Amino acid sequence: MIFVPQFYLLGYALFRLVHRGGSGQVVAMKHLIALILAPLLIAAAPPGPDPAALHKSIAALVGFGTRHTLSTTSDPARGIGAARRWVAAEFGKAGTACGGCLAIETIGDNFTGPRAPDGVRVEDVIAIQKGTADPERVIIIQGHIDSRVNDVMDATSDAPGANDDGSGTALVLEAARLMSRERFAATIVYAVLSGEEQGLWGGQLLARTAKARGWKVAAVLNNDIVGNTHGIGGEHIDDLVRVFSEGTQLAGNPGQRGNGSEDDSPSRALAKAVMRIAASQPGIGLKVAAMRRPDRFQRGGDHIPFLEAGYPAVRFSEATENYDRQHQSIRTENGRRYGDTIDYVDFPYLARVTALNIAVARELASAPAAPASVTISGAVSDDTKVSWEGVAGAAGYRVRWRRADGFAWSESRDMPAAAASLDLPNVNIDDHFFGVSALSAGGQESLVVFGGAARRPPVGSTR
Repeated sequence: MIFVPQFYLLGYALFRLVHRGGSGQVVAMKHLIALILAPLLIAAAPPGPDPAALHKSIAALVGFGTRHTLSTTSDPARGIGAARRWVAAEFGKAGTACGGCLAIETIGDNFTGPRAPDGVRVEDVIAIQKGTADPERVIIIQGHIDSRVNDVMDATSDAPGANDDGSGTALVLEAARLMSRERFAATIVYAVLSGEEQGLWGGQLLARTAKARGWKVAAVLNNDIVGNTHGIGGEHIDDLVRVFSEGTQLAGNPGQRGNGSEDDSPSRALAKAVMRIAASQPGIGLKVAAMRRPDRFQRGGDHIPFLEAGYPAVRFSEATENYDRQHQSIRTENGRRYGDTIDYVDFPYLARVTALNIAVARELASAPAAPASVTISGAVSDDTKVSWEGVAGAAGYRVRWRRADGFAWSESRDMPAAAASLDLPNVNIDDHFFGVSALSAGGQESLVVFGGAARRPPVGSTR
């Protein structure tokens, strides 16, 4: 009911502004319009993640006792089977609220390994929000549901897994609840994975599924241990999140060596996009530390199988970890508490990490696809020419460049949709790196595609 009188006042103000041109009245009308529009703009803004909803989700997950991959799947109230069914039901609630916009599936396969010598069926619960214009292009937001204690084979002891990775699972559910209210050009897949602690099996399962279904995976946002702000050394950090990304690509880029693109792999380009989006939305309240390695030292997560399959993937993790609260049986020794319990989760912080995931997914799902290839030319010259393949539906392109001794793009120029190249006088190809992204009509930007491997000169060339 509030919108009718406000729009009436806005119309009246505009009428007065047009038909009575005194400067004082113009100023007054501008102030009046601003007052009228402010609550409308606030009302139109999408709602943010709710710390209370995140708490409710993690409390429910902890309530299943253990979510170990080898735990019971038949008990209605305990074990990973009950937890997965609960997740499917939560996705179902979001799907009902959006009028059936989510297709909910449980995909599975059998895995055998050192941590499951007798074999185990691993199942992922996914909710697919189909894109409106480019449904084959897919953005994945994921976390893993399984938990563990000290003994990775202990499938019966309580393993609450509140932060590892109840936080990631709750984030995925909250993202689905909020983003399902909107519509996007690309498809978004919300994924809750199993088997991470036993061998990254849920990630393998979903990566294989993506390949089999022909998904054009544009980005994988893996969230694992994203809810703690108190480190084991006593530090408290609640305004920073780490984003881990692969440099030299593990798959699909044999020409990368020698072209200087170690900081511009698809995964690294995704990390840079996360940094850019976080910086452009200070209201989220998070800075991004772009960690230039695939994961923590000698550790891994469910984004690794996607990297091995050649997809852009990054891992979100809290800025400071507490190892007393990871992979630990619940106990107290010498006055020191161990165990991954809910009282150690910082829910306002988790809400901020959720908001950043949503902002990144929203931008990439609204942007066009990235250019398929970008090439550069200009050897033995002080000028560079950047060329790119056109993208269907792109409203324009952004050509980016930086000095070759830097990490972040420092210069850019926007080009119209009809353009396919840009000449850059006095920008030396030897001293700079180049990339191109595609832009939507609303200004959303795809990942930046690095400017191609330089061709080696012929044998015997004096160059």
